[in-house]
Amino acid sequence: MTGRPGVSKVIYWAVVGFLFFPLLVLLFYSFNVGKGFQWIGFSFHWYDRLFSDSRELWASVQNSLIIGLSAAAVSTVIGTLGAIGLNWYKFFSKRYIQAVSFIPLILPEIVIGVSLLIFFASNVRGMGNFLDGVATAAPPGVSQFVAALALPFHIELGMGTILIAHISFTLPFVILMVLARLSEFDYSIIEAARDLGAKELDILFRVIIPISMPGIFSGFLTAFTLSLEDFVVTLFVQGPNSQTLPLYIYGHVKKGLPPEVNAFSVILIVFTMVLMFSVRNLLKYMVKSK
Repeated sequence: MTGRPGVSKVIYWAVVGFLFFPLLVLLFYSFNVGKGFQWIGFSFHWYDRLFSDSRELWASVQNSLIIGLSAAAVSTVIGTLGAIGLNWYKFFSKRYIQAVSFIPLILPEIVIGVSLLIFFASNVRGMGNFLDGVATAAPPGVSQFVAALALPFHIELGMGTILIAHISFTLPFVILMVLARLSEFDYSIIEAARDLGAKELDILFRVIIPISMPGIFSGFLTAFTLSLEDFVVTLFVQGPNSQTLPLYIYGHVKKGLPPEVNAFSVILIVFTMVLMFSVRNLLKYMVKSK
């Protein structure tokens, strides 16, 4: 059907323009000689500064990558095994566990951040102080053992608490994506594997996980992206020397955003687009190969 573009197309392009126009402005000013929003001239000066004199920025990027990759890896392993257990096995309170697992999906981030801060600041340290008291009153042999148990509870706000917090709110996304993949699973494959003498571990690692790999991979990327861009939860559980990229940008917005951030953002956008198309083709190949 040909003719004038309908209202839906006009709305579509209006939304696309609204979403992508700020990115074009960012790209435009990343090549500006000046620091402000007045165009002075074209230059690669801020790209040069980005790679030669931006140690604090790269330190925050390093922290974000370490936390993001670690949180995504842990969430993917736990979430994959959890999704397989929820999908295959029947046990008491299964529905309640599923409901509780998805609560972080609907809770506001500020609620998650405040609750985790209270947890780290009071409950964990309180348990550590309690075990210290037990170690003081216990006999020498028992005292050393209890004191060793108390060490993990003396956790300070920093990279460790940020990692735990990111695992807690990215885990449900992995479970959801793996469950979506498992919902399309052909159970006759497992029956065939059992008929051929495969044990439970063989079925898990040679049948279930390979077929679920598109969902697992998507869950990993989603968890990594959510961890990389998180600001609210990280703000509550951060500590000394644990500044991530969102915290770095927020800290400089109040006193003027460095133009190097514009240059870094352009590089990040290009990298994201390349990664997106590569992952899209990879997932298509993985789905067809299964």
